[in-house]
Amino acid sequence: MLRKTLLLTTLLAVAGCPSGAWGRTLVDVDIVDRDTGQWLPEMRHRGDTWVAGTPGHRYAVRLTNTTGERVLVVLSVDGVNAVTGQTASPSQTGYVLDPWQSTEVAGWRKSMDDIAQFVFTDLPDSYAARTGRPRDVGVVGVAVFREKRVVYQPMPPPVAYPYSRDEAGASANREAAKAAAPAAESDSMAQQRLGTGHGQREWAPVGRTDFERATRSPSQVTELRYDDTDTLVAMGVLPRPYPQYWRDTPRAFPEGFVADPPRW
Repeated sequence: MLRKTLLLTTLLAVAGCPSGAWGRTLVDVDIVDRDTGQWLPEMRHRGDTWVAGTPGHRYAVRLTNTTGERVLVVLSVDGVNAVTGQTASPSQTGYVLDPWQSTEVAGWRKSMDDIAQFVFTDLPDSYAARTGRPRDVGVVGVAVFREKRVVYQPMPPPVAYPYSRDEAGASANREAAKAAAPAAESDSMAQQRLGTGHGQREWAPVGRTDFERATRSPSQVTELRYDDTDTLVAMGVLPRPYPQYWRDTPRAFPEGFVADPPRW
């Protein structure tokens, strides 16, 4: 049985617009800078989706259920389950969203009543690094599960499925990709500068509910990577800013619109 007691957010359900960056998924994932109120823009780079965080700023992970059914979202921050503090796995507990509900998870769950705020910080000061797990710092991820429905129908007869050469070749390619992965992961870890800290306590009550997963494997796994602006510029994720050149000659169209004159 896959029935577990899970957390249910107590925010009211609202109809949110799906994020174009993720397409038509079960749950849209966005990062919101709580100090500025801005949704961090997402940028695609070499197969990953990135956002630029500001050191010292608090942030929240905004989750939007784009379906008309309940879903379970297991939230991982820096490879750590944001509810239990365990090294994250899709089989663990998470947040249950009602149909079309949007909510913001703003911190590490400390109890049924409060959280420790998510805050962008230097990697050595991140919660994952301070608890001896720096390997996956710099990524926010979700594993989404549909809810099991009771449907009575006859079992179809088994169908033989031959193992083709194409599948054998695909399997070999996957193994080769796994072998090449450690080097890429090492390069990524070497340049990662930003992580998620264990910030101040904040009141954020939740309740409990039952949820039975329709499948053992998640229906959606989404990852969103982050780092500071300087690192993303160095990686080529963000363009380099144009330098401000000093000029001593007048220009007809220097910039902007007509400003109010100073008061006399």
